[in-house]
Amino acid sequence: MRDDLIVVPVFSTGQIGPTRVTVPARSSGLRRDSVIFCEEITTIDRDFLARGPVGRLDPKLMEAVVRGVRRAVGEVVAEP
Repeated sequence: MRDDLIVVPVFSTGQIGPTRVTVPARSSGLRRDSVIFCEEITTIDRDFLARGPVGRLDPKLMEAVVRGVRRAVGEVVAEP
């Protein structure tokens, strides 16, 4: 098993743009509406998530995150 996980950070505030996805608290299990910064993809040690995930994204939001990451790495991605 690998020790690192690839993650995309979630912040409680931030400007919206082509590589950022808004996440409503009610649909994610988060405490407040948030913004996923797809351009800041990084790795963390698996032990950092010892408590497990905070919430889950529905499939439509996850597709939006994937589009944001693809844009962040330079791919031209149209909206669905």
